Amino acid sequence: MRRAAILLPQLLIVVVSVLLAGCDVGYLSRAGYEEVRILWRRQPITQVLDRPDLAPDVRARLETVLAVRKFDEEHLGEKVGGAYETISQVDQGAIVWVLMAAWRDSLTPYTWWFPIVGNVPYRGYFHKSDAEAAAAKLEAAGYDTYVRPAVAFSSLGFFNDPLLSNLLALDRVELAGVITHELFHRTYFLASDIMFDESAATWVGSRGAWEFFARTEGPESADALAARGVYESDLKFSRFLQNEEARLLKLYAAKLPPAEVLRQRAALFRSISEDYARLKPSLSGLERFDLDQQPLNNAVLLNYLIYFHDSENFAALEAQHQGDVRATIRAIIDLAKANPNDPFFALWQATQGTRTADVKR
Repeated sequence: MRRAAILLPQLLIVVVSVLLAGCDVGYLSRAGYEEVRILWRRQPITQVLDRPDLAPDVRARLETVLAVRKFDEEHLGEKVGGAYETISQVDQGAIVWVLMAAWRDSLTPYTWWFPIVGNVPYRGYFHKSDAEAAAAKLEAAGYDTYVRPAVAFSSLGFFNDPLLSNLLALDRVELAGVITHELFHRTYFLASDIMFDESAATWVGSRGAWEFFARTEGPESADALAARGVYESDLKFSRFLQNEEARLLKLYAAKLPPAEVLRQRAALFRSISEDYARLKPSLSGLERFDLDQQPLNNAVLLNYLIYFHDSENFAALEAQHQGDVRATIRAIIDLAKANPNDPFFALWQATQGTRTADVKR
């Protein structure tokens, strides 16, 4: 599905984590090589736009990238710096295979620790066979695993990240969301809380893209309506995940014998797949996933939960700021800085008055 193709390139910290995996010299060398290769290939987007033979669709996307980065800095307050002023060509050699894992009776992710970024719920490999071998060891130790590709790198502001050429295959609305998402990571990053980092960035990316098109093309323009559809689909999908997560957590909290847990969760996974198949037609065509097509386990679901946790609380915070997206982004960051141990709870607390008012109305 197209949305899954977006979610994968949004992988945060893959290169940062592998660059800092100090004990594995071969791994470190390959990571450094790939990052240097991408940075070496950077070419100013304005220079590319000067080409008279540039395909119209590519030109439109490159112009969108420059417009979005300017908008995000001036209107959303994101730290843009020199990010996305350049473009780098990427090929199959840049693919990272990402491993995620979780216990079979828990939705708590297995984590890896790296300097600076702290605990992260995934690790990147440059060969699929290496990721699958690591997954097999974790499976043997009693974990669910999920291996997925990611064709993108984010340096969290350590470098002026270029636009990777593979992203030019995206729709302009999707592309605007990805750029705004990644610029949020550059603006703020809470170490060891990837679920908050990614969920906040997903909300900012979708809401920011809608704001960009509404302001630059008009609120009823085709792109603004498409971006709004993506944003509203994110909220629907987040609610869906929250409900399905609650069902699994109830089962895992029951402390049943392991064999019974596995039997009951298999039925729950089938039900989740069926529930998603019913939800899917109501989602934007740009915002659909594979939950009704792929084998489910805890690691697969965590892959989605990391990006779409409690999205409605971010929306409630925006309502509290009368639709001011810039002020909402600032409030998200301030709440996380003041409550680094549990930013989601702080967000929930901050929006209770808004929710109470909504109920009374």
